Amino acid sequence: MQPLIQISPPSRKRPAQAFALLNLGFRPFFLVAACFAALSIGLWVWKYITQSAPALNTVSASQWHAHEMLYGFAFVVIAGFLLTAVKNWTGIQTLHGRPLLGLVACWAVARVVMQFAPSQVALAALFDGVFNLWLLIAVAWPIIRVKQWRQLGVLSKIVLLTLGNMAFYAEATGWTTQGAHVAIWTGLLLNISLILVISRRILPMFIERGVKEEVTLKNSLWIDRLLMVCLAALLINILTVNNQPLNLVLGLTISLSAGFRLVRWHTPGIWQVPLLWSFYCGLWLINLGFLLYAMSFVVPDISVILAIHCWAIGGIGVITLAMMARVSLGHTGRNIHQPPGSVVWIFSLVIFATLSRVLLPITFPELYRLSVMLAAACWIAAFGLFTIVYWPILSKPRIDGSPG
Repeated sequence: MQPLIQISPPSRKRPAQAFALLNLGFRPFFLVAACFAALSIGLWVWKYITQSAPALNTVSASQWHAHEMLYGFAFVVIAGFLLTAVKNWTGIQTLHGRPLLGLVACWAVARVVMQFAPSQVALAALFDGVFNLWLLIAVAWPIIRVKQWRQLGVLSKIVLLTLGNMAFYAEATGWTTQGAHVAIWTGLLLNISLILVISRRILPMFIERGVKEEVTLKNSLWIDRLLMVCLAALLINILTVNNQPLNLVLGLTISLSAGFRLVRWHTPGIWQVPLLWSFYCGLWLINLGFLLYAMSFVVPDISVILAIHCWAIGGIGVITLAMMARVSLGHTGRNIHQPPGSVVWIFSLVIFATLSRVLLPITFPELYRLSVMLAAACWIAAFGLFTIVYWPILSKPRIDGSPG
């Protein structure tokens, strides 16, 4: 099977001396994603402490926060990843230079409005809509041109995420009354679905090539299909009848089947490779999220909000950092087996943030506020450190002199 992102081995060409931030999609989008992750959570914590909710009458402060993390942060990571992957899949150059800057600008304007002038939400909706549509065209056109129909599954999730984003704005602007609820659950579970699809395609290969021992890892087609069917069923159930016994069964089924797949992918060598154990831990935190979600229907002390943060911080947060760290190295001609030493701290901080936000309130409910503060501090530190460490990597040309 063709790799999702194929990384070329470094060559000995002399690197060009130029500013390279707009050479390929991963560069600006990974950088602004990390900056936004740190700054937006800092702003959210300030609003949480001062109880100063955003000036939106039709959506709650927590819905505003969830939207910005799912459709502001996570979506822009997906954008950078896909603009890079599609170039590899198709051999066709994706957005770069001024068009890429324009796409980044659309995203940035929407984020500035939502963070600092949310009462002007219609303006944010306009720029976010342009960003979503432009991105969809930019990644779909090369795929359609070379007729790579097997990639339509990934594209369909981008379409659904775009519709979910517009559903949020429909309620934020007063057109509907349930758009934010639909948007948040759609965004959350579609992001998890994308992670599970992509990890199925790349993590076994990464492990086989990244550990010292010789291993051969296999996927199970029935597990892959079971996960996708259960995720779709869970989303449909939540958005329609929301039958709680069915949610419990589906949550447990996803957790157990995905956990079985991860056990099959385990080999001791991954714990010596930060770019592997981070990805692996992130997938286990997703499983923990589904387990907590199922338990929330039978254990009073476990809230659904804990499962949501386990998915969001541990799953989306850890895995996006692991992917950004790896792709940024490989696609700038650097050795993916020798990442900066600070990545261990970056990954560990977000994992600790997850455990603090999720397990501390279960064990010590009276420390709930502390758990939020600890998680936020670790999250901000991790993404701030990533920004500092990876800024020169993302802004400078490939060290082997190749384009990209």
